[in-house]
Amino acid sequence: MSDHFQSVRPMSRLAVAIAAACAAFAASAADAPDTAQLDAIEVRADRLDAAALERAKTPGAVTIVDGESFHERQVNNTSDALRYVPGLWTDSAYGGDAVFLSSRGSNLDATDYDTNGIKLLQDGLPVTTADGNNHNRFLDPLAARQAVIARGANALTYGASNLGGAIDFLTPTARNSSTRQVFVNAGSFGHINGRATLGGVADDFDGLVTLDAKARDGYRDHSRQTRESLFANAGWQLGDDVEVRVFATHVNSDEELAGALTRAQAEADPNQANPSALTGNFQLNVTTNRFASKAMWDIDASSRLEVGLSYEDQSLYHPIVDKILVDFDGSGPNPPVEVFSLLKNTDQKNLGGMLRYNVRAGDHDLLAGLNLGDTREDGGNYRNDGGRRNGLTGIIDNDSDSAELFLLDRWTVAPDWTLVYGAQGVLAGRDVSTTDVASGNERNPAEDYSAINPRIGVLHGLGAGSELFASVSRLFEAPTTFEIEDDVRGNGDALDPMRGVVYEVGVRGASSAAIDTARWHWDVSVYYAQIDDEILSVDDPAAPGTSLSTNVDRTIHAGVEALVGGSIPIGTTGVHRIDPLVSATFNQFSFDNDALYADNDLPAAPDYVIRSELMYRHAGGFYIGPTLDLVGERYADFANSYRVDSYTLLGLRAGFSAERWDVYGELRNLLDEDYIATMSVRNRAFESDAILQPGAPRAVFVGLRYQF
Repeated sequence: MSDHFQSVRPMSRLAVAIAAACAAFAASAADAPDTAQLDAIEVRADRLDAAALERAKTPGAVTIVDGESFHERQVNNTSDALRYVPGLWTDSAYGGDAVFLSSRGSNLDATDYDTNGIKLLQDGLPVTTADGNNHNRFLDPLAARQAVIARGANALTYGASNLGGAIDFLTPTARNSSTRQVFVNAGSFGHINGRATLGGVADDFDGLVTLDAKARDGYRDHSRQTRESLFANAGWQLGDDVEVRVFATHVNSDEELAGALTRAQAEADPNQANPSALTGNFQLNVTTNRFASKAMWDIDASSRLEVGLSYEDQSLYHPIVDKILVDFDGSGPNPPVEVFSLLKNTDQKNLGGMLRYNVRAGDHDLLAGLNLGDTREDGGNYRNDGGRRNGLTGIIDNDSDSAELFLLDRWTVAPDWTLVYGAQGVLAGRDVSTTDVASGNERNPAEDYSAINPRIGVLHGLGAGSELFASVSRLFEAPTTFEIEDDVRGNGDALDPMRGVVYEVGVRGASSAAIDTARWHWDVSVYYAQIDDEILSVDDPAAPGTSLSTNVDRTIHAGVEALVGGSIPIGTTGVHRIDPLVSATFNQFSFDNDALYADNDLPAAPDYVIRSELMYRHAGGFYIGPTLDLVGERYADFANSYRVDSYTLLGLRAGFSAERWDVYGELRNLLDEDYIATMSVRNRAFESDAILQPGAPRAVFVGLRYQF
């Protein structure tokens, strides 16, 4: 316990210092509230335009989500925040912060495990570990002002080459967001979340601190969560051209896990917990401390340099497998013997760095960058006795590092034509050490990986704000330490990296913005990826909660992603309008002439996902309308013998926005539909397998934000 407090105190002192500075800035800004408010609005608009301009220079699918929209509906976790982003399949097994996230078919194996395949960043700096996993935590979307989702190879602007791409969460500052506000939401299943923000601007300095607390009972037995968080940042403007900003984060999250159910259990009572989750007291408890710093220098009107460093410490306490008992002498005199249980207790230290240089020279717009990552994980596997450590069984000492160097040129070769070409070079190291305490034997698979991944694409302006795009790119992804540790061969060899080629075409644009005419915006992409050595894993039937990984010779990931929205005026005054929004994803993920599974579909991801809403909006700030989710069928095994049904969810949300306050209410799953949110995956699943995680029943939530 003393070690834990030692790691928290430096972060706490920094947070207190930033909080004190923010209070001083707020008092100074209070003397001239109108001026500060105008500055924030102006800068915020510039930043949003910059993100849209960057998307316009990318020959592929990129979605920008404004964090202000999170105060118009219930956003409890990352899955809620990314609801309308096509190409993603995401849901929460219990309704808490732990979510399953798949982008373009990433992570379609032992779902809810390490959630790899997509790179998460905060202000351009890594949150995903150096080996590529997101097991320990996701970011709180309510702490983001904006999220940029670059799917697949379109994440080259972030230096990524993995199948799922990248998501960058941008932090609000006192210069681009409200500096004094409180927010609270509450609803079904004992959910309550409150947060308060205080900050201000004083000449060249600014600061912002947010305190957050959340508690929920959960809609299933044994799915309670509590979380306390602090988010702080401060900036220093060194003249008109240089800005230095520091960030501090502390998150303490304790989450119970209800465990998966058999089909019969889910049909009888979807809200129950798996009995082993109760006796094993399954949990996912993570304490995170993060510090980052970033400097931005506008060298001149045509060049810009960004450099940043981040350090994050995560402590994980994770009882996940109950005692597996075997009666070796039948009904003899000896009691059953425990042969396996699992409680992971590890500490993870992540160091990250980034460098970006952008220069415009004539018809060329060049971007060069470097990402560095280093992750050290140590701790142990323990026997699990009702959520308590019951003897060390394995010593964990894992190291991973990565370096991504990338160069990209956007060359305007003719009016309305831009050629986009570049490449990423990646070096990655994995050193995985697990020592069995009983025997003293060590498994130590280690490997270095490298690749050069080119990309070429074209953009063609169609006029009136629309453009056509096409690209061909190479994908590359080294295995995570989890995957190497759980290699099905168990012989000390390391897995091969995933390699592939992805082809993509699409169109995006928007129609006229006249107030008395219907306005539309659209973004449609079609992609086809051929992948060699994709890494897949299944839940190990002999040791539930662990997985075995292997390379699959060939797979195909293809899909159609569409986001279409509009604003249709009722009458000519602009007072009343109807705003439709549809996000549609159609997937085709399959083996490609596999020796065992032929051309079977890959499991876990539905063949289609359509999420939509139809909002009536009044110019005075009132809005109301239905929401609709249509989710297709899925398989729960590679053999395609176990099918999970499609489902339809109907909802309703309404709210009102004024100058200083926003209020909303949302009803979810109005018809109280029983459905499966996520699942574990088997080679061949049977009805008696506990692999299903039921989704949330009918629920109601309300939220209020006040800015003062």
